[in-house]
Amino acid sequence: MMEREDSTQSLQKATALLERSASTSSEGFNVAKVLVIYSGGTIGMVNKSGGYEPQPNCMIEKLKAMPIFHCPESRSYLTEKGMEDFLILQVSNVTRPSAKDRRHVVYKVVEFDPLLDSSNMSITDWVKVASCIKENYHDYDGFVILHGTDTMAYSASALSFMCENLGKTIILTGSQIPIYETRSDGRDNFLASLIIAGNYIIPEVLICFNEKVFRGNRCIKSDSGSFSAFSSPNMPPLVTLEIEIKVDWTAVFRPTEKERFVIHTNMCPNVGLLRLFPGITSQTVRAFLQPPVQGVVLQTYGAGNAPNNRTDLLTLFKEACQWGVLIVNISQCSRGNVGTAYATGVALQEAGVIFGGDMTPEAALTKLSYVLGKDEWSLEQKKKMLARNLRGELTTVTEEKLSISDSELIKSVARYMSLSTREEVNKVKEAIYPCLMCAAAQANDVPALEKLRSSGGDLGMENQDGRTALHVACRHGHINTVHYLLGQGVSVHKKDYRGETPLIDAIEGGHPDIIRLLIKTGSSIPLPEGQVAVRMCSAVAKGDIKAVEMWLLGGAKPNWYDYDQRTPLHVAISLDKKEVASLLIKGGASVDVEDVFGNTPAIIAQKLGYDDLMPLISGVVNGTAKDSNGEGGT
Repeated sequence: MMEREDSTQSLQKATALLERSASTSSEGFNVAKVLVIYSGGTIGMVNKSGGYEPQPNCMIEKLKAMPIFHCPESRSYLTEKGMEDFLILQVSNVTRPSAKDRRHVVYKVVEFDPLLDSSNMSITDWVKVASCIKENYHDYDGFVILHGTDTMAYSASALSFMCENLGKTIILTGSQIPIYETRSDGRDNFLASLIIAGNYIIPEVLICFNEKVFRGNRCIKSDSGSFSAFSSPNMPPLVTLEIEIKVDWTAVFRPTEKERFVIHTNMCPNVGLLRLFPGITSQTVRAFLQPPVQGVVLQTYGAGNAPNNRTDLLTLFKEACQWGVLIVNISQCSRGNVGTAYATGVALQEAGVIFGGDMTPEAALTKLSYVLGKDEWSLEQKKKMLARNLRGELTTVTEEKLSISDSELIKSVARYMSLSTREEVNKVKEAIYPCLMCAAAQANDVPALEKLRSSGGDLGMENQDGRTALHVACRHGHINTVHYLLGQGVSVHKKDYRGETPLIDAIEGGHPDIIRLLIKTGSSIPLPEGQVAVRMCSAVAKGDIKAVEMWLLGGAKPNWYDYDQRTPLHVAISLDKKEVASLLIKGGASVDVEDVFGNTPAIIAQKLGYDDLMPLISGVVNGTAKDSNGEGGT
């Protein structure tokens, strides 16, 4: 009985903590929203007639009944926030694994119909997953895909190429034993994935399994009978889940294109894997290379070698390359790179075969499908892209990282403070680097930022307020620094302790060129509509027309309303701010929106006798007002 009371008290305390967190920040700064895409796989299967099978409409109800995955006492909080169909993790150290992880995780599960065993996955299903992410991209902080293990490495690799200019975290996970079983690896895998997706911006497609998070296109399924089902032969994990969550930020692959997130769905199906073996016949190879085959991943011996005494095979490969078939050479070995150290490797290169570095078969195959689907690229461009590192899928000689010991500044500070261990030196780095980077960004000093980066610093590191150098550069209007930071892959989606991204700094700093650049790169206003409306109404009250213009340019809508359901136009007309009112009306503001008192902007203008505003208002009613683009408003 006492244990039950203690448990109840703990739950009440947890709920109170959540409510207190929400009350101190009514806009929900401390909440991260994660979309869970449940495609199928062992993790959600149930035991029927002695075998595991997918069970539609089962996962969500089961998760609601598992306290580790849902806190039912927080239902009122979710309802208040309009998130009735979300689940929320328990408010405890499970949700916030360290002091750095400031946000609680709420998540929504979208279940595919039909649910698939991963062995049945196809290109069509990859497109379905990618499209779901695209449709919900701006509404969630991260994404978790529940997936079967057998083809997870293929799906992760494919999605890494299909998701272009990715700025948020996508994690695939699953399990070897269903999550509902008494003994299951699914609970830890799923919970870890939710925490990482909600609290860390790692703009990659990842695989989370057995307390490690790998780059998805570096993984292979290496063990069908172990909880350590996946390995990354040529790259260490990006994240290790121990007592502390440790992220190797210097290894994170970041998009450098200043474009919005898009998905590429035209994946070429005419690709295949051909593994050489002693005695393989030319008839077999010739049959394999026949149309409609457009691309082949050739798995060769050792460091990329094929028999150079088999002129029949080399002739076939050369003829196929001349026909336009793209052949990518990777090793049959799990670890290592292909090259031209041996004459047998040189022979393939001379035949026109493209060297695929240390790519996994899964990455090479899906990359080939992706590149061949780029109809706008020429054949030569496709060959170049296959050899280029597009998503961190292969190691290039330029990717060697400098050790933290190469930084004279850090070494000097370490000596001064009498520090000795690597952990202590890293702590100094974490404390000093963000401050130096923000100071350099404020000073518009790109060479200083480059020096910090080359000495082992992560340009996306956050200072004590959660702000990055990109926040600071956007606030001060240093567009060349912004270009540099975006070119180095610094995320436009990182939120500071107030939940604000660099876009908000650019808006409030009044820098239209930077606003346009951030929006082009994929940024959007992260704040709730009501909070933005309050800020816009405040700007209107001050007659700050430039601030209103910046909010509209940044994506705010003129009909968003505050806690009294007042739009900025209500305030503009109430305070006789004619210039601002004209701007809002031309931008599409409605004169017929009622506030909580039943007043519309048109009614307020009539009551206050603002006759000079009435023609403009009448023009909107008659559909003749012009918007900011010179087109008719409504």
